Amino acid sequence: MSELITPELVLLDADLGNSTTEVIEKLAQLVADQGRATDAASLAADGKAREAKTATGVPGGIAIPHCRSTAVTEPTLAMARLNPKVNFGAKDGEADLVFFIAAPDGADQAHLKLLSKLARALVKKSFTGALREAKSEAEIVELVREVVADKPAAAPVAAPAAEAAPAAAPGTKKKSIVAVTACPTGIAHTYMAADSLAQTAEEMGVDFAVETQGSSGSTPLDPAVIEAADAVIFAVDVDVRDRGRFAGKPVIQVPVKRGIDEPEKLINDAIAASEDPQARRVPAGAAASTEENKDNESFGAGLKRALLTGVSYMIPFVAGGGLLIALGFLFGGYDITEVADKYLTENTLFNLPDAGFMAYIAAVAFKIGGLSMGFLVPALAGYIAYAYADRPGIAPGFTAGAVAGFMGAGFLGGIVGGLLAGLAARWITSWNVPRWMRGLMPVVIVPLLGSIIASGIMFLFLGGPIAKLTEALNNWLSGMSGTAAVVLGLILGLMMAVDLGGPVNKVAYSFAVAGLGTGSLTDNPAPLMIMAAVMAAGMVPPLGMALATAVQAKLFTEAERENGKAAWLLGAAFISEGAIPFAAADPLRVIPASMVGAGVTGSLVMAFNVVSQAPHGGIFVFFAMNNTWPLFLVATLIGAVISAVLVIVLKKYARKAPAGAAESAKVAA
Repeated sequence: MSELITPELVLLDADLGNSTTEVIEKLAQLVADQGRATDAASLAADGKAREAKTATGVPGGIAIPHCRSTAVTEPTLAMARLNPKVNFGAKDGEADLVFFIAAPDGADQAHLKLLSKLARALVKKSFTGALREAKSEAEIVELVREVVADKPAAAPVAAPAAEAAPAAAPGTKKKSIVAVTACPTGIAHTYMAADSLAQTAEEMGVDFAVETQGSSGSTPLDPAVIEAADAVIFAVDVDVRDRGRFAGKPVIQVPVKRGIDEPEKLINDAIAASEDPQARRVPAGAAASTEENKDNESFGAGLKRALLTGVSYMIPFVAGGGLLIALGFLFGGYDITEVADKYLTENTLFNLPDAGFMAYIAAVAFKIGGLSMGFLVPALAGYIAYAYADRPGIAPGFTAGAVAGFMGAGFLGGIVGGLLAGLAARWITSWNVPRWMRGLMPVVIVPLLGSIIASGIMFLFLGGPIAKLTEALNNWLSGMSGTAAVVLGLILGLMMAVDLGGPVNKVAYSFAVAGLGTGSLTDNPAPLMIMAAVMAAGMVPPLGMALATAVQAKLFTEAERENGKAAWLLGAAFISEGAIPFAAADPLRVIPASMVGAGVTGSLVMAFNVVSQAPHGGIFVFFAMNNTWPLFLVATLIGAVISAVLVIVLKKYARKAPAGAAESAKVAA
């Protein structure tokens, strides 16, 4: 196995600049110079993108920027002892010891285990003290090799036996806490948080065991240890695997970095929760998403997360249904809407209607599509509730969504119904019920009471007013034409390009998808036009960047030119994220150019009355656009050309922004 670190990968008392961006760029260049990465710029971009998600500074003057990157050819560790220090976001100040961990996308388990051992060693003051006192690069390498020596893996971290820890007060039971730590890359923070919590628990005299769900594998906690625990800490930035094992336990859930920064507070919070009958508990049977801390998030942040969850689960119903309806029209003509039911009830494949085989197949496709589209509102509501209450919220959410559809409240009713169902189910799930009753909660009690509360409110109070609002909105969209339609297309186009798959992009896309079920080629084409405008505008940024790299290759790095080749297909398939590598490297030029082109395309699509019955697919679903698909292509190509020209002009003549400005304007992947 190749060495993770060599003397050539160590910089002592180095001035690497005054920002995290500069440090990461120079360490990435160091890795590339040693032949361990194919492209320094690409590696640096991946490292900076990871840093933008969560700061990698930890207490003690240490920073561990890290990433997985396709540019890395072998797992590598580059180290710098900085002078001057640089702020990597740690609470206690700037960092002077920086370890840059660069792992390939397909790094083997052996290397990942060595990297995790290093991360664990960095919470030990003796190790970091030796790094600061080292006189040579070779001495640094030897210190690192000692801590990552390939020794048998330790069992899950636990506090020492009772005689080694401070004794509990007479007459009191010693507290037992279990924890799970996990971070997106699973290399550094996962293991540092685990060891930080374990060391603190030992000092506090608390029985403790932790499960690290990282890249180098995971040893599940013994079920008996979980059963005996008084509370559980989830210090995670990703989903907890097999979360249902902890059902009924009082839970403290925080981002993984707080396990490093505030271990004593977390353990004290867990002890307090274990003594509080009203403390939040892990729901029975839950497999909840932990991408955000639901306890501490604002109502607005929770609503945004729930809406995006609902839309993401709803899209397959709409995509399949919309394409099947489009195929029905393609094979059966516009009168398929009137004859489909008749063909399917009176005929079979062996008793074809007079119109023939293709007409019958068209009726089948149209009907399946229509039934699939019928799940639009229930699925939206069901998975909004799921985002709030996990699996127990699905049934109340689907029921509330069905009520919204029955009352004509449309997607607005689905949003409100899902919100009510999710909050109700989450509240009911938090009840402290006897152990014998816990198994009934997710399958009987929560669906029953949650459905009664949410659907009852919809029937009695909110369904009617929301239905009237939905009708007014549909009438406004149906009557939209001329300047109003063009302006709406412009706004939607700008939103699709401003953050390339981020929250603003998703809001515009969600608006288009939610209205798709109310659209009709003959009676109400406006929602279908909005869908076409959003899809075309979302195609423009990657197509524009692909065109720019083809026309003026010398303005782009080798990695960007390679990304440009892939962006042709990504853009054609309506994957806006194909432009993210360009925006991450040069946001102040790429994003404005993309926005202008996408805005023009959105306006043109609305002006041309282009329609799309499909919510995704780009040019590959041209048959879902009726006979307007040539104009769809024209509008998209015009926007792509505008974006390409603008980004070329800006790269040639606009002064490059300082690194700090580029960092602050970076687009989140």
